[in-house]
Amino acid sequence: MKKAERYKAVLSYLGQQMPDVDTELQFADTFQLLVAVILSAQCTDKRVNMVTPPLFQRFPDAAAMAQAEADEVYEYIKSVSYPNAKARHLTDMARKLMSDFAGRVPDDRERLQSLPGVGRKTANVVLAVAFGRSTLAVDTHVYRVSHRLGLVSTADNTPYKVEMTLAKYIPDQLKPKAHHWLLLHGRYVCTAQRPKCRQCGLREVCPTYLKSFSKNS
Repeated sequence: MKKAERYKAVLSYLGQQMPDVDTELQFADTFQLLVAVILSAQCTDKRVNMVTPPLFQRFPDAAAMAQAEADEVYEYIKSVSYPNAKARHLTDMARKLMSDFAGRVPDDRERLQSLPGVGRKTANVVLAVAFGRSTLAVDTHVYRVSHRLGLVSTADNTPYKVEMTLAKYIPDQLKPKAHHWLLLHGRYVCTAQRPKCRQCGLREVCPTYLKSFSKNS
């Protein structure tokens, strides 16, 4: 199967399965989205959604969080992964938003990545979800699914390389959705351990499944 045909098959199937896809993180505005995405690094959205309601009640915006000390923020987020580092990132990020951007989350990658705790993946999520930009955030799910489905090659061995290859083949208008399609497919079907191949409508075009099937047949 040619690469373009594979992409067409994968995107068509996932689009049919998840036509109204969106992030599972819960937030009220762009600042809260940024906070939630920072907290979600190496942590489940379910856990983040458990800690953010009281966090946002106490610190609803950049101005409020900029006045906090990291130790105070830590008490609200201590059940997420790496809470000490994330508490520092959040308070430093809020202060930089206030000092450099009048408390508003910037809408371009360079300025977003100038904020503490914001890498390329986090910036891409915010740009896609909050501003509708044609960006592709590559997390562990997207990375894994892209390789298993043969959307990228073994030479695409970093998140950035995966992002660049996906960007070549996925139309701009689909890129914000495609991130969620691949992420959610990885979260619920093409899981890291014991993927649910029998429940997956992509198994007939999945090189990983076909290779495994041929070995076992």
